[in-house]
Amino acid sequence: MTIRNPILRGFNPDPSIVRVGADYYLATSTFEWFPGVQIHHSRDLADWQLVARPLNRATQIDLRGDPDSCGVWAADLSHADGRFHLVYTDVKRYGRTTVGGATGVSLRDFHNYWVWSDRVDGDWSDPVHLNSSGFDPALFHDDDGRSWLLNMLWDHRPGRGRFGGIVVQELDRAAGRLIGGRRLIFHGTALGFTEGPHLYKRDGWYHLLVAEGGTERNHAVVMARSRTLFGPYEPHPDGPVLTAKDRPDAPLQRTGHGDLVDAPDGTTWLTYLCGRPLPASDRCVLGRETAIQPMHWGEDGWLRTLNGDALPVDTVGTAKGERAPACERDDFTDAALPPAFQWLRTPYPEQIFSLTARPGWLRLHGRETIGSHFTQALVARRPLAFRYAAETLLDYAPANFQQAAGLVCYYNATKFHFLHLTVDDSGKRLAQVLSVLPLDEGVSTVSASVAIGSGLVALRAEVDHERLRFAVRAEGDAEWTWLPETFAADLLSDEATLPGLPNFTGTFIGMACQDMSGTGQPADFRYFHYLEE
Repeated sequence: MTIRNPILRGFNPDPSIVRVGADYYLATSTFEWFPGVQIHHSRDLADWQLVARPLNRATQIDLRGDPDSCGVWAADLSHADGRFHLVYTDVKRYGRTTVGGATGVSLRDFHNYWVWSDRVDGDWSDPVHLNSSGFDPALFHDDDGRSWLLNMLWDHRPGRGRFGGIVVQELDRAAGRLIGGRRLIFHGTALGFTEGPHLYKRDGWYHLLVAEGGTERNHAVVMARSRTLFGPYEPHPDGPVLTAKDRPDAPLQRTGHGDLVDAPDGTTWLTYLCGRPLPASDRCVLGRETAIQPMHWGEDGWLRTLNGDALPVDTVGTAKGERAPACERDDFTDAALPPAFQWLRTPYPEQIFSLTARPGWLRLHGRETIGSHFTQALVARRPLAFRYAAETLLDYAPANFQQAAGLVCYYNATKFHFLHLTVDDSGKRLAQVLSVLPLDEGVSTVSASVAIGSGLVALRAEVDHERLRFAVRAEGDAEWTWLPETFAADLLSDEATLPGLPNFTGTFIGMACQDMSGTGQPADFRYFHYLEE
C-alpha cells in the first residue's frame, strides 16, 4: 500500500476519523461553505471518496451573516451503539484578533451542536444545541456506556490567553442534553493555543490529544494522559507528538489538529491537517489539507511517529510514480450540483442557482455582490494542485453596469480575482477582471477591458503557482484572447491577509453572478472544466 500525503488535497482541514468495521470515515471542516462538513470514505486509508455533506438544510444550519472563515469549525465524527454522531461549532462572531497580543476583551460567539444518523450518507437529525463556551467540540464514548463532550474554553477577558484549556461535561444521549457541570481537565502546555481535543482510552489510561501552537507554522499535535477522566493529565515527555514547527524543510508544514484511529490489524494511525507552501512565496494557496501516517505505541505507553522524530511524512509505503493529474468536466446534465461544488452560506440554494430552469445549464441568479456575507450566487470547487486551468462557457446578457457574471478565483470577501462580463454606459458588452486584495488597508482594482460581441463566451483561467492569467473567446473565434495582465494567485492564501482577520479556508475556482440593481438577471453556464497541468 502506498499513501501520498495529503490524502485530501485542497481545503480540507480539521480531520476527524472513525472506523466502523472495515470502513473508515473522515470528516473535515467547511467553514462558510454550504452544505456543511465533508465526510469521505475509504477502505485502505489511501483512496478516499466524498460520501456525505450532512448539514444540508435550513433546519440544521444557516450560515448567512457568518463572517469569512467562520461558520462550521472542527466537526468531530464518532460512532456509538450503531449510530453516527457529529458535533460541530457554528461561529457567528469572530471580530478581529488583538494584533499586539491578548490585551483587550475578545467577544466571540461559538455555538456547539450535535446531530446523528444511522447511516453516514443518510438524513442527519436536526441539531441539538449543547453549549457555547468555546469551539472544537468532540465526543468521547467511554467503555462504561457514558458519553462526554469536550471542547476548548474561550476566555474573552482582557489580559487572558483566550485559550482557557479543555473542559469536559457528560452528554446524556437518551435525553439529548448535557448533564452535570463542566470540568476543566487540561490547561495545555507552554506551546499555548490549546484546542482540538480528542480523548481515547487504552490500557487503563485516558489519552488526551490536542492541537497547540496556533494553526500557522508552529502548529503541533500534543498528547497527555491520566488514569482518570478528570485528570490530572501528564503531558507527553517528548513534547509534541507531531509537528513541523522547527523544520522549514519538511514537505508538509502547519501540521497539527490530529485524530487517531486503529486499523483492524491493531496499528494506530494519526490523521492531521497540514499545508503545502508555494516554493517562492511560501504561501499556502490550497489552504489546510489532510494527511495521515502510521504511529507506534512505545513500551512506556506513549505514542510516537515510527521514526520517533515527531515529523510528518509525505509518503507512506513505496511510491510508484506520481499522482495522476485530475481532469474533470462537469456538463450540468443532472438535476443535482456535481459533488465537487459548493456555495456560500445560504441554506436556500434555489434562490441562487438552478439546474432545471434550462436543462443542461447551470443558471445563476444575479444576487448580492461577490463577497456578500448573506446571499451571493457563487458556485465553486476546490483546486487541488499548484498548476491548473479552469474553463466555462457563459450565456449572459447584462443590461447595465451593475450586473456582472463570470469566472472567479476566490478566497473570501477580501481577496479574489473575478473575470466577468458586464456592459459600459453605452451598452457595449465587455470583459474585465475585478481584483480585491489584502494589501495595505485593502485594495480593489479593475483591469483593462476587452470588448465582447453578442453570443456565447468561453472564459478561461490558468494558474501556475503564484501566477494567474485569464482569457476569453467569443462565439466563432478560433483563438483565445488573453488579458494582458498577470494576476497574483498567491494573494489568495491563508498568509496574505488584512490585519486581525481569520484565514482558515483556501482558494476556490468557480462561477459567480451579481446584480446590484436587484432585478436578479440570470447567467447560464454550459459546463465547467477543471484540468491539472
